[in-house]
Amino acid sequence: MGTAADSRFTGRLERLLRGTQRDYSAGHERPLGGYLAAMAGFGAYTAAWATAVRLRRRPLPDRPEPWDVILTAVATFRLSRLLSKASVTSPLRAPFTRYVGPQGPAELHEEARADDGEGAVGELVTCPFCVSVWVASTLTAGQLFWPRGTRTAMGALTALAGADALQLAYGALTDKVTGGE
Repeated sequence: MGTAADSRFTGRLERLLRGTQRDYSAGHERPLGGYLAAMAGFGAYTAAWATAVRLRRRPLPDRPEPWDVILTAVATFRLSRLLSKASVTSPLRAPFTRYVGPQGPAELHEEARADDGEGAVGELVTCPFCVSVWVASTLTAGQLFWPRGTRTAMGALTALAGADALQLAYGALTDKVTGGE
């Protein structure tokens, strides 16, 4: 049960947020509430990982090994593109996006739906840069909990990224030799 003071505080907070939204966006639709929810969700997600690491008393490395940084970067790149752009993962994004057309080999161009908080989720799930923050955090936590399994998965993702680069290079070379036929 809320008190009258709680109700007044909530009302003031809602007015402040509406005013901030209006002043910030200046006629453009920006889902600030959805972004705030995404930031809170990410904060809770990373806090849960940090708490689990602390409770299991897992030692943290003094510094990351250079090879782990490279492996994490390439695996993050590949998994982020797979989740945010690949045709095969479009059913995961479909509730928050709408199909626009193809965008490169085996990738799609989708736009976020502008329905309230779903617009922010749509922007998040179609943005490989945004998804990569979640992926890198997950892979980092995985390295602390299950280093061998996580490195194996990251190795596979890195191999996939290398194979993609070779496929694209082969396609470009073939187009050059055949004159783009």
